[in-house]
Amino acid sequence: MGFRLSKIYTRTGDKGETGLGDGRRVPKDHPRVEAIGEVDTLNSQLGLLLAGLAEQRLEHSGLQELIDVLAPCQHRLFDLGGELAMPAYKALDIAEIERLEAAIDTWNEELGPLENFILPGGSALIAQAHVCRSLARSAERRCQHLNAVEPLEGVGLAYINRLSDLLFVAARLIARRQGVAEILWQAAAKPE
Repeated sequence: MGFRLSKIYTRTGDKGETGLGDGRRVPKDHPRVEAIGEVDTLNSQLGLLLAGLAEQRLEHSGLQELIDVLAPCQHRLFDLGGELAMPAYKALDIAEIERLEAAIDTWNEELGPLENFILPGGSALIAQAHVCRSLARSAERRCQHLNAVEPLEGVGLAYINRLSDLLFVAARLIARRQGVAEILWQAAAKPE
């Protein structure tokens, strides 16, 4: 991709439309633009998680492994945004999904089975991983909505689904590596 922005504002979107990579102009609330926006939001929050992990990696050994697995996801989310903006463009392939699945399997071996529902929290990093997980689910819903209107090709839907799984397991692994107990859900008392 050799295209570089020389000017940040163009004024072409001032009336509520934006341009896609294929030349179409669509309303800024078009399902495609909504999907792009949710993927971008997830990518921004993932950047925040990675920054937090980088700040804590010297204090808690084992966090570098999470950075190594999650950092490429920012690039792949940018690729997914490109696929959404330019429908003929394909950047993601099945190897990326397999990479996420391998990390999930490895991390789950260390964690063991989940025996209770857990809540987001325990540390800022754990909570941020859960923010990313929930945003991945939101991005997936937006992409699924777009898929119902304009069928999507490629593996983007599967990638975003698997990424949310990875982020859930990452939150649990962060807790383990930080030595922080997971917050277990406690059901409300039964009404009398």
